[in-house]
Amino acid sequence: MTSTQAALEVEKLPDKALTDSIAILDFGSQYSQLIARRVRELRVYSELLPCSTSAAELKRLNPSGVILSGGPSSVYDRGAPTLDREIWKLGLPVLGVCYGMQLMANDLGGRVEPAEVREYGRATLTVVHHGELFYGMDPAIESWMSHGDSVTELPPGFAVTGRTMDTPVAAIADEERRFYGLQFHPEVVHTVGGQEILKNFVLNVCRATPSWTMDRFIDRALVDIRQRAGGKRVLLALSGGVDSSTLAFLLHKAIGEKLTCMFIDQGFMRKNEPEWLVETFESQFHIHVHYVKARDRFLEKLKGVTDPEEKRKKIGEEFIRVFEEESRRLGPFDYLAQGTLYPDVIESAATQIDPKTGERVAVKIKSHHNVGGLPPDLQFKLIEPFAKLFKDEVRKVAEELGVPEGIRVRHPFPGPGLAIRVLGEVTRERLKTLREADWIIREEIKAHKLYRQVWQIFGVLLPTKSVGVMGDQRTYQNQIVIRAVTSEDGMTADWARLPYDLLETISRRIVNEVPGVNRVLYDVTSKPPATIEWE
Repeated sequence: MTSTQAALEVEKLPDKALTDSIAILDFGSQYSQLIARRVRELRVYSELLPCSTSAAELKRLNPSGVILSGGPSSVYDRGAPTLDREIWKLGLPVLGVCYGMQLMANDLGGRVEPAEVREYGRATLTVVHHGELFYGMDPAIESWMSHGDSVTELPPGFAVTGRTMDTPVAAIADEERRFYGLQFHPEVVHTVGGQEILKNFVLNVCRATPSWTMDRFIDRALVDIRQRAGGKRVLLALSGGVDSSTLAFLLHKAIGEKLTCMFIDQGFMRKNEPEWLVETFESQFHIHVHYVKARDRFLEKLKGVTDPEEKRKKIGEEFIRVFEEESRRLGPFDYLAQGTLYPDVIESAATQIDPKTGERVAVKIKSHHNVGGLPPDLQFKLIEPFAKLFKDEVRKVAEELGVPEGIRVRHPFPGPGLAIRVLGEVTRERLKTLREADWIIREEIKAHKLYRQVWQIFGVLLPTKSVGVMGDQRTYQNQIVIRAVTSEDGMTADWARLPYDLLETISRRIVNEVPGVNRVLYDVTSKPPATIEWE
């Protein structure tokens, strides 16, 4: 059974499936997940579906409305993603965004052609007809454009509702059929009032009931877990992160002593974290944690390894070996629980269109630690209650369940831990150097009360050294990079504008207190083009 299949089994939808929910058909936009999150912020459940979803399947799911995402293709390209045209006949409200609008126009009798002037970035949208979609909004909206094609001829029944200086057809509507199109992206923060547009569509046009709350999710998840586990034993691999920790609380509430938490200390956690984690769970919340000390095994596997993907692979393989050995010793167990999130499931199955061949190809940015990392002969059945949740939703679940703030607001931390923040070969000495530097970085960001203002902040140990002068003597020592970013969801991120005095304090402390470091740098690259992690 794959992780995705297990997620679908656990997250049973209501009888009418997506009723009072919004189905989002994904045409390959980098913002597709963001649309889903924005809809959920309106307390309406949303689900991202492949653009190949048939009209029959959509009719069975019975959502309140449909949103067509953007995408990198042109509707006239060979192999460009298409829509089952019977969907237009279902009587459902439809909102097309960017490529979704162009597809709507093309399918329903309009024309789409390369734009005379391509439009990327901010553009002022002039609303020429408010209708349902722009109800209550200003006549001028700062929007975020990203397109090289434009609608040049409207389909029958449509009217232009918005334009920009370079795009005469920037928003369209067929009010009678409740079809709407936006050439810009309302889901991104750069579009002022974008959430209001989505609210108008979801709540006013689709009449969806705002009933998606985390307390209701918890109630349903508890019932699902109890029914699925049926009084049998469940094993959870506890990492100490927000997702697995919150899942431990949820499972313990659902099945009590039938839960066994296993924490494998592979030696790549931050300073004092393993000890703090076990103490917190056992002493404060009486959730037993089986603590496996395996640092030497993992370090041995990484001897001489410098490639980041090889690091991830070897860590993942060794984790499975240790996990299997310990689970056999502690078992038997019927179920394995994982803190897999919705973005993990989506991204692990991601595909895109090859512009040369028109065929769909798999996309791999980096390996996910949970999804797809399990051996094919796994003897457990999977329980993944969070497989339809985004990270911010898990944090809300954590708050509802009383998970300690130190875990609940913890910054995202990669599965391979510090092993992919020590660039080059991972050794005990290099880990210690980074661990001490990272401790200072986090200690100071908290002291300056800025921890919650950044999405992530951490240190990176470079594989190179630099010349310095310390105590009137020449040094040739390590370099630490400070990486701090602001973000809403991790899909895009901007480098954090930290105060100079804070950076100075961190730099001075690292150089003075961490042996072997004589230079500190600050990463000022956003995502894209960089990723948040260095490896």
